[in-house]
Amino acid sequence: MIETITKFLPSVEGPKGVISFKTRLKWTGIILFIFLIMGYISLYGVSQRTYERFTLFEMILGSSMGSLITLGIGPIVTASIILQLLVGSKILGLELTKKEDREKFEGLQKLLTILFCFFEGAAYVIFGVIQPAVPSFEYIFLLTLQLAIGGILVMLMDEVVSKWGIGSGVSLFIAAGVSKSIFVKMFNPFSFGAELPAGAIPQAIAALGVEDIGLAIDALLPVLFTILVFLIVVYAQGIEVEIPLAFGALSGFGRRWPLKFIYTSNIPVILTSALLANLMLLGSMLAAKGIPILGEFDESNRPISGILYYISSPPNFALSLIHGTLTFEMILRALGYTIFMCIGAVIFSLLWVQTSGMDAKSVAEQIQSIGMSIPGFRRDPRIIEQVLSKYITPLTIMGGLFVGLLASFADLTGAIGSGTGILLTVMIIYNFYEQISLRYMEEMHPGLRSFFE
Repeated sequence: MIETITKFLPSVEGPKGVISFKTRLKWTGIILFIFLIMGYISLYGVSQRTYERFTLFEMILGSSMGSLITLGIGPIVTASIILQLLVGSKILGLELTKKEDREKFEGLQKLLTILFCFFEGAAYVIFGVIQPAVPSFEYIFLLTLQLAIGGILVMLMDEVVSKWGIGSGVSLFIAAGVSKSIFVKMFNPFSFGAELPAGAIPQAIAALGVEDIGLAIDALLPVLFTILVFLIVVYAQGIEVEIPLAFGALSGFGRRWPLKFIYTSNIPVILTSALLANLMLLGSMLAAKGIPILGEFDESNRPISGILYYISSPPNFALSLIHGTLTFEMILRALGYTIFMCIGAVIFSLLWVQTSGMDAKSVAEQIQSIGMSIPGFRRDPRIIEQVLSKYITPLTIMGGLFVGLLASFADLTGAIGSGTGILLTVMIIYNFYEQISLRYMEEMHPGLRSFFE
């Protein structure tokens, strides 16, 4: 039944042959341009209001509240989380090492994503996140339809990038949104009626102009922590374990199979952050309807009590520590937030390895299929799997724990763009760089090639 339905879902046809780097770069640029333009297309019939309280939500999900991409990658990520939990817990009996089961998984994910586009769109409007200009059924229906269509378009654009472009659309959209936010918050020269500019660097320069050294340092600290997190992620990306391999048919010829320290890349942080963002949004909507089971919220949509209060990052934690105004409650919140991010990242890291073909069994089968084996061991995939398990499982846990710790550290220090946003963006850009340098070096213009060498 489900297989029949998924055949009729909208999809992007993949390329028939090999695509050149120039073509992939072109399609990646086109989709990015369309995505950014969609962020400036306001929904018809929406009331004019500020959405500053959803800034973190927008960065994590690559969305722009009140526009055609209000849902961002939310439906895609939510559908992925649910299906991974179902597959990981064996409730959904799919063996993702098999091609037919992977196709079923992809079809189910697309179907669930479309359903969530309509469900989340309706929830946004009904619970007042997106308010209609006129509170009537017609306007509510119209806004829900526009939100759902925008979510489906984002899903299809993600598919275009995955098949015709470089990397994935989900990663591209997040990096674009966070990069724009960091640039504006760092270099914005406008004051908007305040005494000092809004951007961190212009603000520090203006503070030095009036000889206010303390204010200049406070303005520059987030910039310094942003740079620090950037350098830590770049360094960690280069750490890897290399497994020596040898060809059975060619004596003396071999290669090394790299296993990265951050084995599951940025996926655990995307899923953990999206889960927290969805919980915050759900809690806010429930509290607005008088059901504060997850916590109560203030006018800026920040939790002030309940479970969500103690798993959310306390604002200005680093500055409070430096100025000696840190409270015990802030320390509890910092611990709760860090624990949530670390546990969530480890769990999603383990689930992602099992559902994406990165587990020891799948990697062992890949090595066996190309006629290679580990020197000193029998050419048996079960033996290779046992050896790889000694590395992959610890790397999966440590990598997930590391990105969870780093994301929470950056948030607590007030790094620009949020810790999760910086972590995701740096890792996404690094992965883009890695993919391009490994796969498309031969096709590049000499001037561009020298940049990647």
